[in-house]
Amino acid sequence: MPMPLNPAMAATAVSPVPESARWIAGRQFPDDRPLINVSQAAPVATPPLPLREAMARAVMEEAGAHLYGPDLGLPDLREALAGQIAGIYGSAVAPAQVAITSGCNQAFAAAIATLAGPGDEVLLPVPWYFNHKMWLDMSSVRAAPLPSGDDLVPDPDAAAARITSRTRAIVLVTPNNPTGVAYPPETIAAFRDLARAHGLALVIDETYRDFHPDPGAPHGLFSDPDWEDTVIHLYSFSKAYRLTGHRVGALVSSPARLSEVEKFIDSVTICPSQVGQRAALWGIRHLGDWLAGERREILDRRAAIVEGFGGLADRGWRLRGCGAYFAYVEHPFAMPSDALAPELVDRAGVLCLPGTMFEPASEAPGGATGSRHLRIAYANIDRAGIGALYERLSQVGFPA
Repeated sequence: MPMPLNPAMAATAVSPVPESARWIAGRQFPDDRPLINVSQAAPVATPPLPLREAMARAVMEEAGAHLYGPDLGLPDLREALAGQIAGIYGSAVAPAQVAITSGCNQAFAAAIATLAGPGDEVLLPVPWYFNHKMWLDMSSVRAAPLPSGDDLVPDPDAAAARITSRTRAIVLVTPNNPTGVAYPPETIAAFRDLARAHGLALVIDETYRDFHPDPGAPHGLFSDPDWEDTVIHLYSFSKAYRLTGHRVGALVSSPARLSEVEKFIDSVTICPSQVGQRAALWGIRHLGDWLAGERREILDRRAAIVEGFGGLADRGWRLRGCGAYFAYVEHPFAMPSDALAPELVDRAGVLCLPGTMFEPASEAPGGATGSRHLRIAYANIDRAGIGALYERLSQVGFPA
C-alpha cells in the first residue's frame, strides 16, 4: 500500500521553472544559434567582486557566520533595511517592524501562514506569480482570481465585489511578475483603503522595487502612521545584489505579527542564511551606487524592448506590459501559449514561459488570458540579445 500524500500538495501544480527546463533537457543548440533563455528572472551573473570578497571574509573570519542566529534576522541588517526603507519611501520604519526571511518566497509563505487557514480566501490579481498560487494551494487557502484591466492593473472596485466572509488578504506584486507593470501609487493606496475598511491585510510584494521605472517613492503606504494595521511589505535582496542562491528576503509588519512570523521561521529554517544576511548588510552599506547602475542597465533594456517591438507589432504581436525584469506579450497565433512556448524552443531556439502558467486553469475572468500571452524575462539579455530575440520571433510562422 502506498504511503499517504497530502491531497492539497497533490493538487498543487508543478512549478513552471522546472517544467520548462524539461523542454530543453538534453538538447544541444548550435554555436551559431545558441538558446535564448528568457524563461527565468533570476540574475545569472555572480555578485560584484567586492561583495564576494566581503562574503569570503565573513566565512573565514566570523564564527557567527556558521551558527544559528536570531529567528527574525541579524539586528544590524534589520536596522539597516529599516533605514533604507525610510530613505526610499520618506517615512520611518522601526527595526522592530522588520523580519529577515529565507528569500521573499518565505516572506510570502510566512505572511499567509499568519493570516489564513484552510478554507479561507486570498485575492490574487491575474495574471499572478505562480509561487504565490502554489503556496496558497498547498495551504488549502483559495486563491480568488482578481481580473486586471487592459492596462494589466487590478481594479479596487472589482476587488471589493469579490470580498467574502472568508477573504483574509489582498496581494499585490509591483512591479509585477509576470507583466512588468508598476501599479500607480493611487491604485495601491485605494487597495490599502479597501483592505482596511474590510479588516483585511494588504500584502504588497516589492521584489523588483529596485528596478522601478519611475523616480521617487513607489507609493505612500509608509507615510500613513497606522500602516502596520493593514500593510505587510515583502522584499528580496536576491535581485538587488545577485544573491539568489543565498536566500535573503524581508517581511515588514507590526511587531505583534512578527511574533507570529517568528514561529513560522523557527519551525521551517530556524534562521535565515548567516552568510547571505552579512552579504545583504554589506550591500546596503556599500553598493548604493553600484545598484543605481544596475537599475540604469535594466531600464535601458526595458527601453530596448519597447523601441524594438515595432517589427513584431507589424506581425500581429502586442506588447501588453513591460518593466522591471519582464515583458508580457500577446502572440498572434491560433495555438494556445502552452503549446506555442515548447514549439518556440524548436522553431526559434527561444525558451520563455506561457501565460497559462500565471492564471487559473480556465481562462482568466477578464483582462489578459494566458493562452494568448508569453512572459519574456529580459534581465539577462542585453540590447544585442533583445535584437536577436526579436529577429527570431519575427521569423516564426504559425496559423493566425
